[in-house]
Amino acid sequence: MTATPTHERREESPITEITFHETTEAYPENSRQALLTHSLLQTQRLLTRWVRDPFTMLQAIGYPALMLIMFNAVLGISVTRATGINAVYGYAPMIALVGSMFGSIASGMQLKEEWRNGLLSRFWILPVHRASGLISRLLAEAVRILLTTVLILIVGVMLGFRFNQGPLAAVALILVPLLMGIGFATMVTALSVSATKAPLVELLSLICSLLMFFNSGFVPTAAYPTWLQGFVENQPMSTAIDSMKALALGGPIAEPLIKTILWSVGMIVVFAWPAIRGYRRAAGTPI
Repeated sequence: MTATPTHERREESPITEITFHETTEAYPENSRQALLTHSLLQTQRLLTRWVRDPFTMLQAIGYPALMLIMFNAVLGISVTRATGINAVYGYAPMIALVGSMFGSIASGMQLKEEWRNGLLSRFWILPVHRASGLISRLLAEAVRILLTTVLILIVGVMLGFRFNQGPLAAVALILVPLLMGIGFATMVTALSVSATKAPLVELLSLICSLLMFFNSGFVPTAAYPTWLQGFVENQPMSTAIDSMKALALGGPIAEPLIKTILWSVGMIVVFAWPAIRGYRRAAGTPI
């Protein structure tokens, strides 16, 4: 990943510093008002930076949209003929999840770059609510995941995807990647600030690339070898894909949705404290 140019960092910090100093004149640093205001300010900063970063936009939107078109063109007809169901009902949810995951990985690499460049430490010494840095990242991730999901589903609709269960089910369908994405983003954040040189985020990217080919959205679970079907059916991508597919087409929803919630909440519970502790250490000790 290309490092942020020095002159860009010098422009970003003074503007942000002035804004934060202005907010502290109205209320104390550790107040709830400060937490809300500072979190929103940093969320805006992150979203603006991501929009201006071609790599992040490519990872989050461009690459997934192209993958959806390619998968549907190469395998869509075969899978549709074999199952009797349009393959896009599996591919669109799968690619929406892939977009949210790879977008989180890209932002995790940016977080590590901010740690390396000392930007986290510069924010840490400002009169800013200590929790706003981490909360703003999760808020920014939520916005990005929602936008990515909507854009991928728009491409899916162009390829034949339909919301057959009504508007409420459509809203729930869009919220599934958000739920899974927040859990995944918490894990990525924890890994990004847990080690200075270990390529944990890059390793996670490799694992996600492999999972993309071993889930129920790529091909039906029954198409995998018998010894692999249990893993494919219960891995987090498959449970989320099955939930989204049921919300679009109908069918059993309780089991895959419960599994998705368990996976998502489990990632948050396991990685929330390491993310908080690692972020504090990273902000206090530059690489």
